[in-house]
Amino acid sequence: MATSLKPGDPAPDFDGITTDGKHVSLKDYRGRKLVLYFYPKDDTPGCTRQACSLRDHNAELAAKGTAVLGVSTQGVESHRAFTEKHKLNFPLLVDSDGKAGRAYGTLGGDGLIAKLKSAVGMADRVTFVIDETGRIAHVVDKPDVARHGEELLALL
Repeated sequence: MATSLKPGDPAPDFDGITTDGKHVSLKDYRGRKLVLYFYPKDDTPGCTRQACSLRDHNAELAAKGTAVLGVSTQGVESHRAFTEKHKLNFPLLVDSDGKAGRAYGTLGGDGLIAKLKSAVGMADRVTFVIDETGRIAHVVDKPDVARHGEELLALL
């Protein structure tokens, strides 16, 4: 994994368009927690299990004052199709230029595999829990895709 971010670090800013057409950035989440999860690709088996776990636990996460935002490099249409197909109840951020992935260390890095994944726009699967002040509270670098919502609830 390429990320060097750790709990206590300031979360890098990001901005972009979500599946619902809204422009969002880190500052939009100030005052509440944010689960910012990076995933390789829309509608692949692991990514689908992870998104559906977060969907199924989104109400419980929201009850703890936490928003969920998924990030990958696919475009708006791919994100919309993925959201509709699986009835996701949280937005996905379009990171087609890879800027957010590089800022969070989930895209790029040393080594041949990292370079190949980056070349095809596949980020590492990493989740960041960002606190109300914009600092990294937790880094989950090996999420259990089928139980990711439960994993996060245990951390909050």
